[in-house]
Amino acid sequence: MAKLTPNAKGAILALIAFAIFATHDVIVKSLGGTYSPFQIVFFSVLLGFPLVTLMLIQDASRDTLRPRHPYWMALRTGAAVVTGASAFYAFAHLPLAQTYAILFASPLLITILAIPILGERVRLRRGLAVAVGLAGVLIVLRPGQADLSAGHIAAMVAAVGGAISSIIVRKIGPEERSAVLLLYPMIGNFVVMGCAMPFVYVPMPFADFAALGVIALLAFIAMIFQIVAYRNGEAVIVAPMQYSQIIWASIFGYFIFNEQVDAMTYIGAGVIILSGIYIVVRESAPNASANTPVLRTRSRAGTFGGLRVGALIRRAQRNQKRADDLNEDR
Repeated sequence: MAKLTPNAKGAILALIAFAIFATHDVIVKSLGGTYSPFQIVFFSVLLGFPLVTLMLIQDASRDTLRPRHPYWMALRTGAAVVTGASAFYAFAHLPLAQTYAILFASPLLITILAIPILGERVRLRRGLAVAVGLAGVLIVLRPGQADLSAGHIAAMVAAVGGAISSIIVRKIGPEERSAVLLLYPMIGNFVVMGCAMPFVYVPMPFADFAALGVIALLAFIAMIFQIVAYRNGEAVIVAPMQYSQIIWASIFGYFIFNEQVDAMTYIGAGVIILSGIYIVVRESAPNASANTPVLRTRSRAGTFGGLRVGALIRRAQRNQKRADDLNEDR
């Protein structure tokens, strides 16, 4: 049996990661019909703290948890809080495939935000790709032909919030500890959603509470698979694997929720996906600028504060290099 190349291994691991994320979203959707997104986010973050703590224990840095860029961190935390609640609401009230199609616009928005925040120069081809991708969003939404629901608005807010959160991490990530980038959005979600709990809380049977634990566990496992995928494969190969979620959305939506998604949604999703892939490929070109904001953004709306796993990947690579160096010395 032929040995897998690093890129093939990275792609397979990424496909597994996003299949797990899709399963995570199925549980969110199933609970969303009964419970407020504030309640779901609150308990999923609460139950996620022990899992993330295990990861942060490995951070040997002696630096403090005080952010070096408090204003940018405050904006990222606010964006992550809005993104989490909005994404969970959208999953609960829209067909899965339609929700993903709108959320897939986030890389397009990252490209736009990179201009004022990172000083990125977006040349004609990437600019046209963004315009085409945004046209795909309009195909999905069909303003004037279909009613825009609160779910559609929530999905768009989540896409914008996720883009803001990601681009801020792209700006301050090299100077902030991964623990800071992870913990503040989680704490923000916990505090804000906790304040809302007296107004939205609905008693939960044990099975539903256990499902929230499964949400946290799936998010953590998927994040680990994503980290390992990026460690093995090139970002230009691994990043587009996120679009496989539209396949899982179609399967889960049809067989579990009896969702019938029309052709226009798939056409719009296809336009968005092709635009996103083109932007990733352009950013990987030899003459691309140093910023490459979309290629280096590895976040996921509504999961652990929209953690960008790049900092964790770099830390894992440093640890691996340190271990290799020790082995060579021996």
